[in-house]
Amino acid sequence: MPQVAVVILNWNGKRFLETFLPPLIEHTDADIEIIVADNASTDNSVSFVQKQFPRIRIIQNPNNEGFARGYNLALKEVKADYYILLNSDVEVTDDWIHPIISLMESDPMIGACQPKIRSYHHRDEFEYAGAAGGYIDKYGYPFCRGRVFLTIEKDTGQYNDQVEISWATGACLFVRSDLFNQLGGFDDDFFAHMEEIDYCWRLHNYGYRVMYSPSSTVYHVGGGTLPKVSWRKTYLNFRNNFMLLYKNLPSSLLFKVFAVRLILDGVAAFKFLIQAGFKDFWAVAHAHISFYAALPSLYKKRKQLKHGSMKMMYRQNMVFEYYLRGKKHFSQLDPEKFFPD
Repeated sequence: MPQVAVVILNWNGKRFLETFLPPLIEHTDADIEIIVADNASTDNSVSFVQKQFPRIRIIQNPNNEGFARGYNLALKEVKADYYILLNSDVEVTDDWIHPIISLMESDPMIGACQPKIRSYHHRDEFEYAGAAGGYIDKYGYPFCRGRVFLTIEKDTGQYNDQVEISWATGACLFVRSDLFNQLGGFDDDFFAHMEEIDYCWRLHNYGYRVMYSPSSTVYHVGGGTLPKVSWRKTYLNFRNNFMLLYKNLPSSLLFKVFAVRLILDGVAAFKFLIQAGFKDFWAVAHAHISFYAALPSLYKKRKQLKHGSMKMMYRQNMVFEYYLRGKKHFSQLDPEKFFPD
């Protein structure tokens, strides 16, 4: 067994640590290090863990650096062959680590992997953030096997096959430490949301594979740091999605994709204005302004990075597929419409 470290990034998540650290300790071998990396919490998370769980190591970041930079800073202090990046609001189950580490050990080109993600509150359903493996269309819209936009499926065993995927969820992400560090980890500028998709796309760009394993299951609460309905979350999702596309798309697709996205984002912004009010409308506008302001630095990143892989990505526009063609489940998508290996 290679050296493995489970690293939980925490920010004011004491309520989750109280609930989910006991089963984590129960279902994690004693020789696997468990670490809580704290992003300057103000809810006594650190003292609570130190007192109640002496097995767990604490790494303290001086400020709330968000998901991306928070992990990047903490992982510099972790020595292991594999990092398991685990959200604080995830309940693990028996033997949740070994099947995935065994899979990754079997193929050195597997750079990242995720287990099956089911809902903590609706335990027979997949969970929004990851489900049975993540995919993305060429316009930047992410979806999952088991979750397409707002449609979440019950788990009846329909996705119990081990498959290659576009991206693995940051809620429970297994990565090779040497590769993670070699590729620069997460992009600090993302702060939170979609940094794992950006990282997995980079893996594809450098010839590595990203996998889903049904042999391990965890249960995710979701929305633990930012509520599911939040103007800040809307802003980060739209801004980071544009950053993701600009950094990684092939040059031949950049103009076409951004021309389509400008139209669709305009529609989304006015839909937010009608349904949710001005805050979410402004969140989309602010996201675009921030993206344009960041273009000089993004251009430098794009020049330095290898880009262009569309492996495992969907050629069609998922907005049209979902809303106009009624394709609400992954199984309804045409497998021939995915870009080939």
